[in-house]
Amino acid sequence: MWRNPNYRTFLGIQTLSAVGDSFSYVAIPLLVLQVTGSLVQMGIVTGLTGVASITTGLFAGVVVDRFDRRTLLMICDGARCVLYGAVAVVFLVAEPSWLIYLVVPLAGVFSMIFQVTYVAVVPAIVAADQITRANGHLYATYAVASVAGPALAGMVAAAFGPAAAIGLDAVTFAVAAVGVLFIRLAAGRPDAARSAVAGAGNVRNEFLAGARFLWNHPLLRQLTLLLSLLTFLTYGLTDAVIFRLKDELGQPDTVVGYVLTAGTVGTFVASFVVARVRGRLGFGPSWIGAFSLAGLAVAGMGLARSVPALAVLMAVMLLGTGVAGICSMSLRQEITPGHLLGRVTAAFWTIHSALGPLGAGAITAVAAGVGVTPVLLAVGTAMVAIALSGAFSSIGRAGATPAAERALEGARS
Repeated sequence: MWRNPNYRTFLGIQTLSAVGDSFSYVAIPLLVLQVTGSLVQMGIVTGLTGVASITTGLFAGVVVDRFDRRTLLMICDGARCVLYGAVAVVFLVAEPSWLIYLVVPLAGVFSMIFQVTYVAVVPAIVAADQITRANGHLYATYAVASVAGPALAGMVAAAFGPAAAIGLDAVTFAVAAVGVLFIRLAAGRPDAARSAVAGAGNVRNEFLAGARFLWNHPLLRQLTLLLSLLTFLTYGLTDAVIFRLKDELGQPDTVVGYVLTAGTVGTFVASFVVARVRGRLGFGPSWIGAFSLAGLAVAGMGLARSVPALAVLMAVMLLGTGVAGICSMSLRQEITPGHLLGRVTAAFWTIHSALGPLGAGAITAVAAGVGVTPVLLAVGTAMVAIALSGAFSSIGRAGATPAAERALEGARS
């Protein structure tokens, strides 16, 4: 796979885009705080970005399936370069807060389309038996970016101001957009009949086409339902862990940072072992075992009294969710027809993430009332129960190889 120049270039582009996203994650709130001095305004910008991403998810799959995906990658990175570059240039001479409210949600739109597109192009860059390993590498790049990006952005912002950090962010997207020119995707365009079908419906019907594929496929249906429940339980876990460290264990902010950073070790391990684990055990045992391990780690965090123990358990949790997540994404890429992959990806993300904000609110509210320890114990136990329930569904019967998984109950029907 490393001898594939398209894959090497694509991995480099993904790394740059991920670093750019991480820069934005830190630089945008700092810029809002600099201009407005208001925590409320920071929340409004974040909320607008979230609304833009969710709304885009309803039609992103349609766009990805109807247009050339290589061109879309270039447009998305190029658009984010222009948007963030405009902020950096304008803020050299003025500080118009309205520009932030305009640019950040628009950038969120292109970010969502980019994410759906990159999932859809992976099968056109590597062979079918390399998809899981490729996703592991891509997952690792995001882990690196999530650690290095914010730290670098903070250093640049401290030295030259948040606008300068956003300007550097724009440069990373510009380089990534140029890099797309050197990628060649394998031929796999839909035939004329499928193209006609894809172009006939409105956005609602196109989104429902992806949702129907998920529902009609026994394995993907069960996976989506269980992941929706797991997302409800896990969306607010980071907040609960931070609360436990700060209020219950009396630790300073630096320790919180150390624990969260230590958790990325699990992410790295997941990216390197997932292909071997799935190749040896098959999808079903890998997914069930990984989420069960994550659930046990969450329950353990409720009982842990020391910072090192919490850090280790955080790493184990991210190891489990990482392996399960990479397996899940790889499976969808392998068994979804190419002309539907964008819509199926967008529908899956929208459906399985819908309960997340509700879960975060519920988990944190209950933790504030009864304490974090019983909440983590309950969440961890529920995660294990949900994961093990997959053994009695199509997930437990998934084959040990991608070919067997595709054949399971009419995968491409």
